[in-house]
Amino acid sequence: MIEYLEKQNVNKNLIKQVEIYREKNGLIDDPRVTKPEFQYYGKEVLEEAIAAILAGKNILLTGAKATGKNVLASNLSYLFSRPSWNVSFHVNTDFNSLIGADTFKDGEVVFRKGPIYEAAINGGFAVLDEINMAKNEAISVLHATLDHRRIIDLPGYEKITLDPSTRFIATMNYGYVGTREVNEALASRFMIINMPNITHENLNQLLIDTFPKLKEKYREAFLDMFISLQFKSENNEISTKSVDLRGLISAIQTIEIGLNPYDAVLMGLANKSFDEFERQIVIDTIKTKVPPVIEENIFND
Repeated sequence: MIEYLEKQNVNKNLIKQVEIYREKNGLIDDPRVTKPEFQYYGKEVLEEAIAAILAGKNILLTGAKATGKNVLASNLSYLFSRPSWNVSFHVNTDFNSLIGADTFKDGEVVFRKGPIYEAAINGGFAVLDEINMAKNEAISVLHATLDHRRIIDLPGYEKITLDPSTRFIATMNYGYVGTREVNEALASRFMIINMPNITHENLNQLLIDTFPKLKEKYREAFLDMFISLQFKSENNEISTKSVDLRGLISAIQTIEIGLNPYDAVLMGLANKSFDEFERQIVIDTIKTKVPPVIEENIFND
């Protein structure tokens, strides 16, 4: 992972501090320290996130779909060699699902630790996915955990002080069904990073690393197609539904299995839009780069 940072020309002083942190605090053998499937590309964002974590801060990643928020979160956990716990927020998220609750085990009442509790006592990174999906009343229980107090105070239980290595990485999208504005009290507890759309250069590097056998002309075709869709979304010609980086990666993976490239891209991108007019715009864009019939293998042997 250090080589990955050097490859992106991340500030050398930050890289050195990460190495020192890993030597002192890294938990390489912890089963919750898992290598991410994809690497995040974006020098400026990496530097901002690394600096915030080294300074002991929590970070909130905001931005449109396909900007790599969850990819960055998983990369940071692995980069710092910390165990991670993921929390997917929804309208029914409550105190018990975050912190924990009493339950029966072997005929006795015991406390079942929630992901926030586990991250707090184990010095883990808690990834709070789509934090603006939850009701403000549920999030308010985290205020003392996220601010300078760094405690979990459970009625009827001892007060828990967070491990010094514990960090919280929240993600959020605006405009999705069920989302709401993050209140000022919560936002003040994070350093906020606005995630930009992936650039042509960074997407190219991602595809090279993920699919090293993909022929150059087809990699460029997928690149141009995705960037074109991204541009149309930025200009409000289409929604963000078909600008799905996960969908693009999944489409190429199914092509590796043997599916026709055009059909795979329809499944991964175009079919994400359920508005027929918008879907047709996406299909027309795809056809300019990926023809319906490709006779040759798009991967090198």
